[in-house]
Amino acid sequence: MKVFVTGATGWVGSATVKELLAAGHQVLGLARSEVGAEALARAGAEVQRGSLDDLDSLRSGAAWAEGVIHTAFIHDFSNFARSVEVDQLAIRTLGEVLAGSNRPLIVTAGTGGLVSGRAVTEEDAKDPSARVPRFSEEAGLAQVGSGIRASVMRLPPSVHGEGDHGFVPGLIEIARAKGVSGYPGDGSNRWAAVHRLDAARLYRLALENAPAGTILHAIGDEGVAIRDMAAIIGRHLNVPVVSVPLEQAADHFGWLGHFITMDSPASSALTEQRFGWKPVEIGLLEDLDHDYYYKIGSGFH
Repeated sequence: MKVFVTGATGWVGSATVKELLAAGHQVLGLARSEVGAEALARAGAEVQRGSLDDLDSLRSGAAWAEGVIHTAFIHDFSNFARSVEVDQLAIRTLGEVLAGSNRPLIVTAGTGGLVSGRAVTEEDAKDPSARVPRFSEEAGLAQVGSGIRASVMRLPPSVHGEGDHGFVPGLIEIARAKGVSGYPGDGSNRWAAVHRLDAARLYRLALENAPAGTILHAIGDEGVAIRDMAAIIGRHLNVPVVSVPLEQAADHFGWLGHFITMDSPASSALTEQRFGWKPVEIGLLEDLDHDYYYKIGSGFH
């Protein structure tokens, strides 16, 4: 299948590109920079130069493709409203090109903040009181009515592995800067997690098999306690592991304060049953024990 991948040079997208190529698919990856274009070419993919807000480049890629995987998102929390706006417009633009074709479109969303007190499942729809709005998810599922085999891939707060530059390295940088490895309150709140290679395999399975309207969960660890993560970080950095009062979380954790206090376990039981997918890579705590997580400069970007 000819597959157009947005975010093809990103953390999740680059692993998905390699997974698709290994399975015999032909990949066209969206790349903003010459460095990204060269990386895609080395991997064996074709290159579509452009960006998420370059609608002509999105139209061109989608017109070429027999399926689209949308992993790109502008992670600018200082102007989150614009990031959401760009993402929704990109999804609608891809949908306009794919309309009436029954071609697959996989849109990336998240499990975090959907429900509280239990593990979120694939059957949990949007909760109006959710702490994290479901903009991408709603925009993706809206494409089903246009004759597109659209599905949603929910990722957990941590998609980990060597080279991770997301939330977990952000926690490490904060611990290094503060001189303590902190967790909020009693630290019993949990993050679901998945290894990026397991997530990449599920993107491929969704492309090949997911019916229209399907929600998939890429979950390796259903829930990892934040205090357990903090303990490993503290040991590697040789700093004390401490509780941070909830009312001080925003000040201590900065931009991560909103996310670190979430209790966000998630289940992938239905996804595993429906698609025969099983996470096979190491879990988050085992991964966090590797030295590559503690290299200077590996934090969120």
